[in-house]
Amino acid sequence: MAQVFAVTDAVKSLAEAEAKLNLSRAEESFFEEWCSALPPISATEQTALDTIRRRLLYHRADGELLEGAVTLLVASPLLELAGFYDPPFKMKAEAAIEIALSDGEEILRGRIDILILQQQLWVMVLESKKTMISTRSALPQALVYMMANPNAEKPRFGVLTNGDDIVFIKLVTRPTPQYALSRAFSIYTVASELQAAFQVLKRLGEAIANTAA
Repeated sequence: MAQVFAVTDAVKSLAEAEAKLNLSRAEESFFEEWCSALPPISATEQTALDTIRRRLLYHRADGELLEGAVTLLVASPLLELAGFYDPPFKMKAEAAIEIALSDGEEILRGRIDILILQQQLWVMVLESKKTMISTRSALPQALVYMMANPNAEKPRFGVLTNGDDIVFIKLVTRPTPQYALSRAFSIYTVASELQAAFQVLKRLGEAIANTAA
């Protein structure tokens, strides 16, 4: 009988995630969506981005942000502005996931505070106080969650943010499981980084909508 483990207990490092999921990191050309053919930003979008960053700086001045504050101040406004709350996208929250590893002897299970849109965009929001080193500290768990997607034919994308930084992930399972990362966008430190991250988010939306059509 297969043993069941919580994701957070079973996968604590990137090496563990890669080994358990048979994942390998791809070359940079594998994930071009974050750095090529980025859509322009309209004047209306720029005004909205300025508002998002002004609010982030105002509330961040009181100290580290908790997960709920990061969601309200950063993740949700960016997703709305990029069109992810409108058709063809649909959202689920606090999704339960379960993935059986290839040896059949281990099942990873978890319920995660995460937004899943169109089964192809996974948004993971972290508490700033728990991610002082790097947003990438959540990467091992994010890869497990993304691998649990039942649709193996299409690429899937992930977004990690703690309110200070944003990192994007691309993952495919066929012909072999592979993933790649964008650079970290320091949205708290540099105003133009929020703009660049938003352009990437819009680009991912276009890519997902095209594959869903």
